[in-house]
Amino acid sequence: MSVVEVTTFRLRAGVPDDAFLALDKRLQTELVPNQPGFLRRTTARRGGAWVVVTLWGSEADAATFESATAGHELWRAFGDHIEPDSLRSTRYDTLD
Repeated sequence: MSVVEVTTFRLRAGVPDDAFLALDKRLQTELVPNQPGFLRRTTARRGGAWVVVTLWGSEADAATFESATAGHELWRAFGDHIEPDSLRSTRYDTLD
């Protein structure tokens, strides 16, 4: 059973959208796809609300990514762009 990870957030005040999108593109091409169990990732926004949806092969794959990348420079930079109080992440089991 696959896992869908939904992460919602707002950018910190003063962070330009284009700077965040450039960083997000690097995450999506350099860091995330090299992780075991990664299937797909997309980023979207409406107004000031952002969402990243990531599909993992399993809960273990999602958890491994979380622990393996915690200290990675790209992942830290991603966190530096986000308003900490706005960050929410939830994992859902697929039904197929």
